[in-house]
Amino acid sequence: MRLVFMGTPDPVAPVLDALAHRPDLQVVAVYTQPDRPRGRGRAPDMPPVKRHALSLGLTVRQPPSLRSARVQAELAELRPEVIVVAAYGLFLPPTVLEAPAHGCLNLHPSLLPRHRGPSPVVTAILEGDAVTGISLMLLDAGMDTGPIIAQQVRPIAPADTAGSLTDALFRQGAELLLETLPEWVAGRITPRAQEEALATVTHKVGRTDGQARWELSAAGLERRCRAYTPWPGLYTHWGNQVLKLVEVTALPATAGPEARPGQVVPLQMPDIPAGIGAAEGVLGLKTLQLEGRRAVSAAEFLRGYPQFLGAQL
Repeated sequence: MRLVFMGTPDPVAPVLDALAHRPDLQVVAVYTQPDRPRGRGRAPDMPPVKRHALSLGLTVRQPPSLRSARVQAELAELRPEVIVVAAYGLFLPPTVLEAPAHGCLNLHPSLLPRHRGPSPVVTAILEGDAVTGISLMLLDAGMDTGPIIAQQVRPIAPADTAGSLTDALFRQGAELLLETLPEWVAGRITPRAQEEALATVTHKVGRTDGQARWELSAAGLERRCRAYTPWPGLYTHWGNQVLKLVEVTALPATAGPEARPGQVVPLQMPDIPAGIGAAEGVLGLKTLQLEGRRAVSAAEFLRGYPQFLGAQL
């Protein structure tokens, strides 16, 4: 079976890998976003999927958009029977959606119709969901609105971050895709329409979303830390410096002395020597990182900056 894969970030590389190593499938091209300038030198940096595709000896194409007639004609010349999409990040116009005989199949890391849009894993952790999952859907003109072909549930563990959970969901999605694709192509699966009444929509995460808000509970701040790892992280300002709260834990208010929201207080716990008051409870500090410095344990941070205790953030 001839197929085209469309994806960009590192977590979806296992999906491409699974397709490329399946003997009955032929990945005729990989579409990913253009190289972007990064770092201080602003040198062009290739997307992770491009790097992985080249290591597999696959053809890579990087159009800035799929809207042009030329790009659409080049895609049609590949004669894909299926297009598999996983975190590609570009809009697929109707001409592209209609090109393959068996449609464009998208892996979305949530239990659709819950958490449509760009930040499903982040939102699931932020909202304290007990479970999430991976959905294989048939793309249509809407944003994650197409009918469901298959789904699998995955519990959200207390230690899961957006990074670790996204990786796990796309690994699970790769297995689900390989199990489902032959049945779909053979016509033995009837897609199921999404229940619009249950739909929720997520929003793109920005840098400022990671700023700690001390009017929240300690449990809510801990979820934000996990949800915004690896980016933008949970951070606050101490004086004129940005302080990243790399690893934290929610504690009851009785864990230490009475603390105002945003006040740093000492804690008598071996691995958690300090905490920050929240609207409810105390946010215990395990690992901290000043901007431009390496991440260190809270104990090491306090040895270097004892004046941090008592600070009002």
